[in-house]
Amino acid sequence: MDQQTVTLSPSAAARVAAIAEKQGKPAILRLSVEGGGCSGFQYKFGLADSAENDDTIAETDGVRLVVDSVSLDLVDGCVVDYVESLGGAAFRVENPQAAAGCGCGSSFSV
Repeated sequence: MDQQTVTLSPSAAARVAAIAEKQGKPAILRLSVEGGGCSGFQYKFGLADSAENDDTIAETDGVRLVVDSVSLDLVDGCVVDYVESLGGAAFRVENPQAAAGCGCGSSFSV
């Protein structure tokens, strides 16, 4: 396994575990980065059935966060958190590399 460069917070791990259990899937969250969004790149989350060969894997409380090698360059050092607020609940990426973000927290630029 590669050196762990992404982190899944305990609250995010608990939320992924709950969603995966409801859907009858393994507790594996895939984080990827796509072009687009209001700041140039946007985060994409989804449950994964398994990790791929080139994935970097972080594990918290038995829940895995997997990131492909291309996206990893853009999210290296990130913490994926799950935040509940008056505006709603969402997964958030705290990205130390992001030069600018947007109000919605789902896109960024480097």
